[in-house]
This record gives sequence, structure tokens and C-alpha cells, in this order.
Amino acid sequence: FGVGRPAVREALFRLKRMGLVELRNGERARVSRPTPRILLDELSGAARLLLAQPGGNAHFQDARALFEIGIAAQAARVRRAADVETLRAALAANAAAIGDPDLFGETDVAFHFALVRIIGNPIFVAIHESIVSWLTEQRVVALQVPRADRIAHVGHRRIFAAIEAGDADAAGQAMRRHLREVAALYRKSARGA
Repeated sequence: FGVGRPAVREALFRLKRMGLVELRNGERARVSRPTPRILLDELSGAARLLLAQPGGNAHFQDARALFEIGIAAQAARVRRAADVETLRAALAANAAAIGDPDLFGETDVAFHFALVRIIGNPIFVAIHESIVSWLTEQRVVALQVPRADRIAHVGHRRIFAAIEAGDADAAGQAMRRHLREVAALYRKSARGA
């Protein structure tokens, strides 16, 4: 192709960073099997640029709603008894963290992660993991509003109740309401800052 070794070496290192090839000393490069996580991590940088644009947060909220409302509804459809107990434990940990913003943020993420895991689809898990840093940033801002943790927890209780009951429509609606409340808290905190 008329390129030198440095160009090939740089291309291989870039492919390695993308998770598409494996490089070992003294061995030929090997094509690796891409995972959903690797592919989504590559999109993460571009998504951060989009979030920084005017209206980026609103676009993120729309995308999050589409994803999480669907997750909640599907979780209600496919949940098993063990899933309900795992989600119940995540909800209890979230309740215990009220009053501690850092711990509440962690348990909030854990509650939403437990929801995603109910589905059993590794692509959804990877999507959730790839947006956790954005969600965490939003939570830090939103939790500055007094009683924000209590408001968020009430939303989690509604979502849990619908999933426990196996009511997909109610689970989706509970998640929609929760996300609207959290977005309102974020806007209120951001305006106050």
C-alpha cells in the first residue's frame, strides 16, 4: 500500500485501543472479538462532544428516557423472583443512603443497573455502563436541591412496585415520571448555580 512501518505500527496501536486487535510482543497481531462494551466506549467520546453542544443535555434526557422507559417496561415483563429480590435490595440500599449525597448517587446508579440486568441483554448492560459517567454528573448536580434524594427514591419505589407486580405499562410510566422529576431537579440546581 506504499506506507512505511511507522504508519502500520500506529494503525495497529489505534486498532488495539479500539479493542479490535490484540498485540503481543513477538507475535503477529490478532483480530479480537469486539464486545458491546468496546464498541460503545468508542462512541463515548463523540457523545461527550454532543452533550457539550447547545441543547445537549435535553438531547441526552430524550435518549435516556427512550432507553430507560423501555428497560423498565421490559423488566416488568421478564422479571423473575430472584430479580425482584435483587431490585428490592438495591431499593433498600438506596433508602438507607438518603441524606448522604455521594452514597445516594452510588445506590441510585446501582438501582438502575439492577433494572438493566433483569433484561439479560449484554448490549443494554453495555449501554448503561457507557452512560453511567454522564448519569453520575447529572446526579451530582440534581442532588444539590434539598430533598432531591427523597424525591428520587420515591420514584424508585414506584418503579419497583410496578416491576414487582409485572405491570409493564405502569413500570414505563413510573420511569417516565421519575426521569421528568430528576430532569426538573437538575434544571433547578443548574439555574441556582
